[in-house]
Amino acid sequence: MELIDTHCHLDITEFQGRFAPLLARARSAGVGRLVLPGVDRSGWNRLLELCREEHGLYPAPGLHPLYLAHHRPAHLSELRELAQRGRLVALGEIGLDYFAPGVNRAAQQELFEEQLGIATSARLPILLHVRKAHDQVLATLRRKHFRYGGIVHAFGGSRQQADQYLGLGFCLGLCGTITYSRARRIRAIAADFPGEGLVLETDAPDIPPAAHRGEENLPEYLPEVLSALAELRQQPAENLAALTTANACRVLSLPA
Repeated sequence: MELIDTHCHLDITEFQGRFAPLLARARSAGVGRLVLPGVDRSGWNRLLELCREEHGLYPAPGLHPLYLAHHRPAHLSELRELAQRGRLVALGEIGLDYFAPGVNRAAQQELFEEQLGIATSARLPILLHVRKAHDQVLATLRRKHFRYGGIVHAFGGSRQQADQYLGLGFCLGLCGTITYSRARRIRAIAADFPGEGLVLETDAPDIPPAAHRGEENLPEYLPEVLSALAELRQQPAENLAALTTANACRVLSLPA
């Protein structure tokens, strides 16, 4: 079984001295390919360097909505240039986050729309970060007529919102959350959502599976997310591995 981790921060400083063995263990666990999203300009160089040097790593740099203090207008110009060079698989992670108190919603919205414009010009999909703002993100995608799809990272919305994303060409990113019995809403969605709308991710080092609660999350744990999905859907893990890998390849235009 080959799995694709569609959202993994293996490029961050915390992993820097351990990158090679962590990647090797992920591959040994069947995680053959990983998508590395960005959060601010300071991390793009290493992210892009790793993806140039290592087969099976794909870059998706972007400007995260929670790091507004780190972003500058020049960073949008640089992102536009990167996108036009044709080496990215997506822009990410971008979106809206209303969960944290005191966020500047207007600034987040402006940043999101600027990056949507960049993705549209480059015909790139996007990796969406959304918390407590799914209706606003969906409305923006429709208003901007965004048609290149992508992945809703660590989806935590309602079934109605999930269906709307699917209609706009997005897959739902399922992560360690589905391994927790208390996460009833996302587990119910994962159990019977159309198969063509599902992909897997770890969000390492965040959102560890239940068996690693309180620990650092790692890409090698992605098979545990697959196992939980197989149990929820009552389908063979091998079939779901093939399905989610094919979905990731389709939505991100990765080699099959």
